[in-house]
Amino acid sequence: MEMIIRRFAGIFILASLALAHYHSPYWLWFTAFVGFNLLQSSFTRFCPLELILRKLGVGGSCCAK
Repeated sequence: MEMIIRRFAGIFILASLALAHYHSPYWLWFTAFVGFNLLQSSFTRFCPLELILRKLGVGGSCCAK
C-alpha cells in the first residue's frame, strides 16, 4: 500500500509541476497540498488516499508473506 501511495504522490507532484510550468502557476497550490498531506500523514498515520484505495479493494492481503 505504501508503494502505491508513494507512486500516486510522485505522479501528482510531477503532473502539477508540469501544469504549473505550461499552464498556470496556481497549480503549485496542488503541489503544496500533496506535500502537506505527506507531511501530516507521517505524524498522524492518516492518509485519505489510503482510505480511498482500500474502499476500491486495492491492497488486499492476497499475497501476504
